[in-house]
Formats: sequence, C-alpha cells, structure tokens
Amino acid sequence: MSQLRDRSKRAPRAATIARHGRGAGSAVWKTVLGLLGAVVVVALVAGGSLAAIATWNLTKDVKHATIAADTQGPPPNIAAMKGGFNILLVGTDTRVGQGSLGGGVRTAGTGALNDVNILIHVAADQKSAVAVSIPRDMVVPIPKCEKGGPASGLPINNALSLGGLACVAATVQSLTGLNVDFAGLITFEGVIAMSDAVGGVDVCTNGPIRDKDSGLDIESAGTHTLQGAQALAFLRTRHGVGDGSDLGRINSQQVYLSSLVRKIKSSGTLTDVSKVYGIARAATENITLSDNFSRLDTLVSIALVLKNIPLQNIVFVQYPGTTGGTGIYAGKVQPSRALATELFTAIKADKPIGLDANSVGGDTAGSTLDPNAPKPTSSSTPAPGASDSAGDGSQTIAGLKGQTAAQYTCSVAYHF
Repeated sequence: MSQLRDRSKRAPRAATIARHGRGAGSAVWKTVLGLLGAVVVVALVAGGSLAAIATWNLTKDVKHATIAADTQGPPPNIAAMKGGFNILLVGTDTRVGQGSLGGGVRTAGTGALNDVNILIHVAADQKSAVAVSIPRDMVVPIPKCEKGGPASGLPINNALSLGGLACVAATVQSLTGLNVDFAGLITFEGVIAMSDAVGGVDVCTNGPIRDKDSGLDIESAGTHTLQGAQALAFLRTRHGVGDGSDLGRINSQQVYLSSLVRKIKSSGTLTDVSKVYGIARAATENITLSDNFSRLDTLVSIALVLKNIPLQNIVFVQYPGTTGGTGIYAGKVQPSRALATELFTAIKADKPIGLDANSVGGDTAGSTLDPNAPKPTSSSTPAPGASDSAGDGSQTIAGLKGQTAAQYTCSVAYHF
C-alpha cells in the first residue's frame, strides 16, 4: 500500500489571506481540514440557505480573500457568463483556530496545506454541474506565487503555503485550463456545523471502519447517520477506506457529499426554517470567500441556479490519476494526462459529463453501489450503475471515476 502523504518535508508557512474591513488581529484566517467543500457545496445547492443569508443579513460573518478574477471588476451577471462559470473550493489541514479538532496545532514553520481542491463547473444553460476533486498528493506544475515557484515537482497541496488562495486558484487554472471565477476556503468547524445543521448525514459502509488517525469508529456495515466529530472523521479517513490512498478517500468523500446534497435538496430540509437558517449560519461563520464570490447578489444568483439542477445532473468526479509511479511521483499521485485532457476539453466545450456503468470506484477504490438503495422512479433518479446522462449532448468518458448526486453508494472498508 502506498503511503501517499509525506509529512517529512514542508513548504513555508502559508501567507496571510488579505482581508477587508477587519482589524489586524482578526486577519489570521481560519481554514478547514482537507476534506471536501461540503459546507459551500451544500449551501449553494440548497438555494434556500442563501436566500436565508439575505433575509437574516448573515453576510457580515463572511471572511474575504483576493484571487486574480477579483481584479477584473465586479462579476458579470451569472446568466451572461459565456461557457458557464467555475467555483474552486479549498480546504486545508491547519489546526489553527480549530480548537482540538484534527489533533494538535501544527508546529511553527510547517505551514498549512490545501488538502482538498474541488473545481465545480456549472454549465451555461444551468442544467448540469460537474465537481472535479483534485487529489492533494497529485504532483503538478505550480506557478510563481508570493512565497515561491514556479515548481514542477510538488504536490498540489503545497500551493496554499506558497501564496494563499490566489496561488491555489492560479495552480488549478494552469492544471485544468479553466478560469477560476470564484473561490472559497472551508474550516474544520464548518464541516461539523453543517452536519449538525442538517440533523446528520446518512452514509453507507460495506463493513466496520475504525481509523485511529481520523478518530472514525463505525462498528458495522449498513447506513449510519453521522454528525459532529464523526462526520468530520468520516471525511478525513484515508487508512480506513478503499485502498488506503488519497484516491480511495476521495471516493468515500463523494459518498458523503452525494448524500448531503440529497438531504439539502429534499423538501423536508428546504421547508424547515430552522434548518435553513442553521445551514446559512454554518456556512457564513466558517468560510472565506474571494471578493466577487462574497457579494450577496452573486451568492444568491449562484444558489438559485444550483438549486434547480436535478440530482442526476450533479456529477462528482476525480481528476484522473494513478499511484505507484517513480521519480517525482514516488509515493504520490501521477496525473493521467490523456484522460484529463478528454475531461477538461469536454468541460471547456460546456458539455455535460456522463458516467458509464464502471464509474463508481469499486471494492478497492473506496466506494461501491449500495445494494439496498431505494428503487428509483421514472421521475427521480436513474438506476444505480446506469450510464447517467445530463441530457442531450452529454459526453460519457470511459475510465472516469465518480458518481452523480442521485446515486446511492457505500464506502468500502479497508482491511489491513
């Protein structure tokens, strides 16, 4: 089993993110565990959450950062953005400002890493969206940033320490060829607050999962409602799922995200005023947004767009990569460039991404189809394992790993 995460060498301490309208003492930004952008994904998809932000004037809690797109003036009307728009969600492994969550505070000089990197593309017709998870240990070119670069042989999770959110956005743009229009950071505390706000997230596992590193303790196979620290531990676990690699963890995180999106979009959540307010509060108190993204009109516009996208048209995929490489890729993730080119060519052409019957990770990769999933109806979700299509003109890419928000899947327990 490859141990993908090398903690022996660290990049410099992360640069402080620029803030606006806040005192110097509050400029120390809080960030997340490197797990996926659950808070923002859910808040946006909910739609009602961000309507609540307007109603209850919660935007005062949002922290700000600056990326390249912010220097180009106010964002255009969402509907007018040619070729759709792209949102980058970033999470870091810093323990600063997170109490005892995730273990002790990192020692001085080690820096914070961007351990989660999710790029969401929303199609111009606003009928489909694809979220691409980039493995934190994938070795990619990093451009010149405030505290270093350019570099060709570093994992992507070094970008935050080399120049903050702006450096991560520039790195992702270089890697994917897609402009990053909006970006956000999420915190450990935000993950817990979000899981609590929705009353827990139902996740399926095919066996017991115990991981002392993340603190996860699931005693048996089946569906489990996770919230608080256990929800956080589930999203963090690497040694407990799949093949023990970061690729397995991404598959397992998609199990959680798809379930979370289903719950957030359910009528039982969106018609519950207390839940909607809780979701809004959890999001705004625990995120840092790029300047254009933090505008209330932009937030509400994006939320209303994503609220109306059908579950089967919200697709979570992995950036194609492999383990077991040599040289700079030893113990890391090596990009599968041909497959990645096919994926991002389709996204640039604004084609909805379809998934084939082999797209769900499988027994060694971190997730598998849930045999006890509810039977789909003609008006709801496609049959599990079907070639999910986001509509006419979609492109199904063989070899791409992922799932739609409509698919019920289980995390696969890793057995040492």
